[in-house]
Amino acid sequence: MIHPLELFIGLRYTRAKRRNHFISFISLASMLGTALGVTALITVLSVMNGFGEELRSRILSVAAHVTVTGYGGDLSDWQSVQNKVVTNKEVLGSAPYVLAQGLLTAHGKSSGVMVRGVLPVEEASVSSLGENMKGGKIEDLAAGEYRIILGQELAFSLGVWVGDKVTLMAPQASVTAAGILPRMKRFTIAGVFEAGMYEYDSGLVLIAMADAQTLYRQGDEVSGLRLKLAEIDDAPLFSLGLAEQLGPDYRIRNWTQEHVSFFRALKIEKNVMFVILMLIVAVAAFNLVSTLVMVVTDKQADIAILRTLGMSPRNIMSVFVYQGTIIGFVGTLLGLAGGIALALNVSSIVSAIEGFFQIQFMPADLYYISSFPSRLDWHDVAVIGALSFIMSILATLYPAWRASRTMPAEALRYE
Repeated sequence: MIHPLELFIGLRYTRAKRRNHFISFISLASMLGTALGVTALITVLSVMNGFGEELRSRILSVAAHVTVTGYGGDLSDWQSVQNKVVTNKEVLGSAPYVLAQGLLTAHGKSSGVMVRGVLPVEEASVSSLGENMKGGKIEDLAAGEYRIILGQELAFSLGVWVGDKVTLMAPQASVTAAGILPRMKRFTIAGVFEAGMYEYDSGLVLIAMADAQTLYRQGDEVSGLRLKLAEIDDAPLFSLGLAEQLGPDYRIRNWTQEHVSFFRALKIEKNVMFVILMLIVAVAAFNLVSTLVMVVTDKQADIAILRTLGMSPRNIMSVFVYQGTIIGFVGTLLGLAGGIALALNVSSIVSAIEGFFQIQFMPADLYYISSFPSRLDWHDVAVIGALSFIMSILATLYPAWRASRTMPAEALRYE
């Protein structure tokens, strides 16, 4: 319950008398320290959320939301499985694929690659790789014509481009009269893509699914089905339901399991950054403690007079709790406003700074992400605001308790 008298006195104490402007200064410093910490915390976490969202979108432009494979490895009845899967309203698209390893050679250079055999029309329903083509298009992959699409980094390392020839070598061997020879096939480059992730741009190639089945001797079998969902965050829960629907003969994996180490590292980094930057707010709270202790010392005579007028120790304690709470509340409010404004405009602010000083913080030729993406999470804002306000309230307890222990006779002895 708020008591008007204690609140009024607490508001008056936030401004010192003319003879002691230093207390007003450190009160302002405590307020600005809290605001600065909250602003920095919201901005940094928003930028980290933006980078995480950007990386996730780039990964999922190539990787599937959910994959269905057989426990034995390959799927022989993939058409029937696909017919069952697409009945789920959460599924926006599905595509079979053949996944294998190979060695790609050209001009005396070689590189190990992950080969994915796809049906171009159906592949477009589960990935946006066709939208990131630097040359050619994914529809140029036709069965029997032995065409290949590879990442831009891989093309640069081999010194090839659209229209050039490359040789794909499979790990399976062929037994001939001349002995055991590796299986290899000459392919024509039909396109080059840039996914924005070095892992894919340097190590993934696409070929027609029929060509992959022939080269790797899989017959009519495929490695599995790739699914695209309406809501990617529902992938873990959807996987559990799909596993019950298909039965124990199939293995269901979602994107959070495929890249669990990467996304776990991002989450840990965000949590550690949250703790580190929260220490700035903690420092401001400690500054608030020193501010209130100085105010209590400065107002010893006032406290004694209030006690003689009938105010209880609890009322005195409330005065200084209100004072510290007001400082913390205003600082937190300023920090929330500054953090939200900065997080929503960080890209334009960074661009303006780069243009003014003629510098580039993240050059496009060195970094895949050359901008500063930002995504404001209102849950983070609420948590930061609540923690900052709670720390401010806790910082008032000791000085307020110390004020409540003031003895009127001792305080007024030399007045």
